[in-house]
This record gives sequence, structure tokens and C-alpha cells, in this order.
Amino acid sequence: MKHCSLILSTFVSVAAFSASAQEACQVDVHSFMPKNVAEGQIQVNSEAAQIIRNKVATFEGSVTIATSESTIKTESATVEENGKIIRADGDVLYTDALLQVDSVGVEVNAPLKLLQMASTEYKLSTTKGRGGAELLSISQEKGVLLEDVSFTTCPVGGEDWKIQASEMSIKKGRPFGEAKHTVFYVGGIPIFYLPYFAFPITTERQSGFLFPDIGSSSSTGVEYEQPFYWNIAPNLDTTFSTRFMTNRGVQFKNEFRYLFAQHAGELHVEYLPSDLDRDQDKSRYFYRFTHRGKLSDNWSVVADISDLSDDNYIVDLGSDFYNQADTHLYRQLGVSYFSQDLDFSMSIRDFATLGQVDSNYRALPEAKLNYSTSLTNNLNFDVKSELAYFENSNSSLANAVRFHIEPSLTLPYQKSWGEFLAQISVLHTYYEQDVPNGNNELAETVDRTLGQARLYGSLIFERPNVGIKKDYTMTFEPRMQYLYTSFEEQSSIGLYDTTELLTTFSNLFRGQEFTGLDRINDNNQFTLGATTRFIDSNNREVLVASVGQIIYLENSKLQDSIRSDNRSAIAAELDWEVNQNWFLHSDIQVSDATDKVERSSFSTEYRWSDEKLVQLNHRYIRSLSNEQIDQFGISASWPINKKWHWVGRWYRDIERSRTSESFFGIEYESCCWALRLTAQRRLATRFNNDGVRDLNEFDSSIGLQFVFKGLGNNNRRRNKIGMLEQGLFGYRQPFVLN
Repeated sequence: MKHCSLILSTFVSVAAFSASAQEACQVDVHSFMPKNVAEGQIQVNSEAAQIIRNKVATFEGSVTIATSESTIKTESATVEENGKIIRADGDVLYTDALLQVDSVGVEVNAPLKLLQMASTEYKLSTTKGRGGAELLSISQEKGVLLEDVSFTTCPVGGEDWKIQASEMSIKKGRPFGEAKHTVFYVGGIPIFYLPYFAFPITTERQSGFLFPDIGSSSSTGVEYEQPFYWNIAPNLDTTFSTRFMTNRGVQFKNEFRYLFAQHAGELHVEYLPSDLDRDQDKSRYFYRFTHRGKLSDNWSVVADISDLSDDNYIVDLGSDFYNQADTHLYRQLGVSYFSQDLDFSMSIRDFATLGQVDSNYRALPEAKLNYSTSLTNNLNFDVKSELAYFENSNSSLANAVRFHIEPSLTLPYQKSWGEFLAQISVLHTYYEQDVPNGNNELAETVDRTLGQARLYGSLIFERPNVGIKKDYTMTFEPRMQYLYTSFEEQSSIGLYDTTELLTTFSNLFRGQEFTGLDRINDNNQFTLGATTRFIDSNNREVLVASVGQIIYLENSKLQDSIRSDNRSAIAAELDWEVNQNWFLHSDIQVSDATDKVERSSFSTEYRWSDEKLVQLNHRYIRSLSNEQIDQFGISASWPINKKWHWVGRWYRDIERSRTSESFFGIEYESCCWALRLTAQRRLATRFNNDGVRDLNEFDSSIGLQFVFKGLGNNNRRRNKIGMLEQGLFGYRQPFVLN
């Protein structure tokens, strides 16, 4: 669960220490080990004692008075009426499971089940909370009561913030305390007054107001979002948020989460009743439901369903789940079965499209059944099958039923030095297409049967003691594949879930140029490739480099796969951990016909520590939707000193000679509170009335976050790197080796 443990019921929330701050600003938390004393009995140890039987006992020197629930340490104490009254003066230390108290005096009244201490300094056992009180009372009936009391999570001598209250109570069995007539101080200055609030004394989640988010952008104006967290049950919670925006009005949000032994899920709903910045379609909404569960040991269920009111919702109002550059919202509802030999799944797949894009087909439903078994020690038999119904909301496009079955015989041979695989397959697909009137290209029924043969082999050569220190093992792994697929004309089949694949190194050995089944290209080709690895003494890959290319023996006869030359683009990839701080990733595709780069990406990062890094990125695509992409970016996270930290990101569109995004964040962090300010300007990518993205409009925003620290769980968004994850491009580590 991501929420912090308890919140001040009107204003204050808390977050975790960063690792560096926790080391430098540790607030001691005491522990209590109960003595082996029978319930209702008192054990007293001291250097000297004077006892008058049935009247009074006086103890002097290192006095310890222990019960099964508490311990009192002092220099002198008096026990009266056979233990019914206990008094201690001087420096008194009281400890129980809840708190530790330093006091100038203590009195225990057993008949009233009451303990009182004066002029106290206390520490809570379950948190880093501490403070002082003029009078502290502990009773079995009322719990802990403190009068004229202060509370903070800051260390002694560094009270950047504190709470001063006329009365504070902690009732037994409750995970929170209550305070009355409270003044909140920051830097010794009174900030606000509260007649009542609740505060945490355990790490359990508690209902209450979370700290608000304050910000400003050219889209929303000045905004203030106030969340309220409701801990319904140990496995159920919900958060209600009200977001006030000067440009757009009031938005309501809700997040509901549940967790059971075999099932877990979340429901997020956002609703803006009337957008002040729109003349029509003022009501706007977004929702997302996710669920994962097990029905039995073999059966599972999954759901991921999203929808929104309009194309510009994410651009205008933001989203925790989708990027403003996204064009589709994924929807899926499915059930699946897994066993050693048999896999089955049935799902409904759909998309919500944003902007003017080609209408997508829904799979209503799609069922897959795969079976695999070993006929002999060296011969495997596999069957892949699929049945799907595709439907499109565009009445000018065909709907279709598709059945596919693909039996295969495979002869595998694997050794530590390499592997060999021979495979033959039959690919049979049957279509029933509901063809609209006027469409003369598609046929109502289509039978397509293709034969496929595949030979694959790879070798692994190792060379130990490589490198300056002779501490690496180097491998060289050449691989080759021959693939033959027969041809059958497929222009009478619609495109239901098929798009062209990119020529990446991993795709070279797939033997297929398209996703889905609606286009299966004929092949008569060799694929050649090689991979080299550097492996350290801990069996970790520190470098992996791969390069490959397809050599076509015949040109494809499939209309959608006509090639202009007999070789594919050369595809190469590199992942390299140069040292423990420096990481690098790159991939490139170079056209064999023109010797020009078609696609490339490069990312390198130097990381001094978890929160101190610099990253450079470059991405190039020669043609994407008839446009050239050429972008360069730099991201950095850097501590200024122990308390100040800044992050920044800058992306340049080289093709258009403009800045696509600039982001800056600065944080001040003390032992018990933090202030974070962010500012960014980025391409808005808003859709116009025709559903086309406007690539000339920019959006600017400012965000402010104020956190009182010392309690709660780690939250990824609270750390320094979490700030870099905001924005259009976000942050990703470039090194992805095992």
C-alpha cells in the first residue's frame, strides 16, 4: 500500500527519510523488554533499602521498580501501603511498550490504576515522535494524557517544526493520538491553529487528510488538490481527492483498492463536472480498473479497462497512468489456464483511441489453445491454435471470424557449447469475413495453408582471463538460421491485428515481418548474426553486443512485403556496464541499400550514487509518419550540499530546432521536513478539432510539495529520482543486462 501510515486529520502528512538524511538525522527510538514479573506483582532492586513492614519502604541508589508492563528507574523511591502508592523523585526514567519518559518526579496509585509524572520529556516507541509535557498521566481507563504538551519528529536541537497543544491523549488500543487547541510551529513561528487533530503512534495506515498538492500550469491555472484517505479495513482502502483549478473548476477523484488472498485490484475514477475552459462538452471523466487473481492453482483472471471522455483529457488534466504522447488506452478482460503441456486463454481486447487514427479492431473474444509434448527424447510435437472474432465500429470496414491452427514437429539439440534446431510447421488459417457492400477486395471466406521449415544453429566460444586484470570471460556466439515459408496470395484478407515489425536484432530471427496472423510473408532466406558477452567472476554480464542481417535468396511475392534489395537492414545492439558507475545502451539499424541510418538510439548514464547522476540520450528515426525524428536530451540529479538538491532535464528537437521539454526541480531537505519546487515547459501535443496533434503549442507548469518527515513508508515519487520521472520523456535507466 503506498499511503503513509497516519495523517494529521486536517492538514499534515508524513513521508519517509531518504537514506542519506536518515543517516545524518537519526532520531533515537527506544525499545522495551518487559521484566519477568508476575502480573499484579512489583519487583524492586536498589543499592539500599529501609522497610517498615505494612507501612512504607524507602529505596536508595540505582532503584529499578518493575512490573510486567513497565519499568521505573530513579535514584530514590518510596513504596507505601504494601505497594499501592509509589513515589520517585529526582531524575526519573519511565519506560513501557508505548513510550519512554524522563521526569523530575513520578507517582503511581495502584488502586486508581493511575501514574502521573511532572515536567516530562517523552519519546514514542513505535515512531520517531518525541516532545515534552508539564504533566503526563497514564491510566488503565484513559490511556496516556499529556497537558501543555509539544510534539515533533525532529531530533533534539533541530526542531524545525513542532506542535504545541493544551492537551494530547493516546488511548490504549488505538493506533492514533488526539490533540486539542493545537498551534503548529515552523522555524519557531506559529503557522496555524487547530482546535482538534489526530496524529500517528504506529506504522498502521490511518484515515485522515493527506498533505495537499499545490501547483500551477498554463492549462489548469493555479491548482490545489486535497486528498482524504479512508482505511476501510486491513485489505480495503480508498482515497478521495478534491482538485481546485482556477482555469477549469473543481475535479473529483477516487482511488479504491482491495487485496484478498487470491485477488487484488484497483479502481480509479476522475470526474470534472464542468470545465470552465471549454464552451461545449464541459463534463469530463477518466476511469481505470485493474484486477489480477487466481481462481485455482491452474486458472487465473486478469482485467485492465480504461476510458476517458475526450482526446485531450490527459493533455489538459494529466494522468498517473498514461503519457500525453499516448494514442491508445488498452482494455483487456481475460481468463487463462496453465499446465505442463497445455495452455489456454480467452480474452476480450479493445482499445480507446485518441485523436484521428485508424479505427482499431476489437477481439470479442479471442481464445488461444497451445499444446506441447515430447514424442521421443529428441522429437517434440506442438500445436498452436487461435479462434477470434474481430469487430470494428467503422461500418465501412469488415468484421471477421478467424481460426488458426499451427502444428509443428521440432528436433532440438542443446549442449553447453551451442544448440541446433530443426522444425517443420503447417500454418492453416480460415476466415469468415462480413464484407461491406462496395468492397471488392476482400473475400467472404478464405482458406490459407502455408508450409514452413526452419533450421537454426548457434555456437558458443569462450575465452577466459580477458581484460587488463584478466578477470573476464569473453564469449563469441555466432548464429545462423535458414527459413522457408511457402507463398499464398493474401490480399483478400483484411488487416485485423497486423502491423509491420521493426528490424531490430531480436526480430531478425523471428522469421516474420508482421505481428498477428493476417499477413504471413513467404520466405527463402538466411539470417546471420553474432553476439559477444563479457562475464565477470560473479557470472554477471557486463557487456553484450549483437549484430545481424537477413539475406534474402528470393524476393517476397507478398504484396505487403515487396523489397527493393536482397538484404535487410543491419541491426545492432549494445549494453555495456563500463564500470560500477557508468552504463551505456545503444541500438541501430542501417539500410543495406543506402548505407544510411534508418533508426538509432543511444543512452549513457554516469551514476555516482543513487541520487547523483547525469544521463545523455539521443534518438533518430529517418521516417515516422512521413516525419524525421532527431532528438537529444540530458537529465541530471545532483546534490548541492547535504540539504539542497536539484534535478533537471532538457530535450532538444534537432529537426525542428527547438526545445521539446525543459524541466527543473529543487528540493530542500532537513531531518524532519522537505520542500520541493518544480517547473517545466513542454510540448503540449494537444489535439485540434480535426483530431490531429498540434505540435506548436507548449504548456508551462509549476509545482510545490511540502512534506513533514519521520513517519510512513518509502514512496518512489518522494525520492529525488522520482522528480525526473515527471514530464513528457520521464526517466529510465539505460542498462538492462542480467
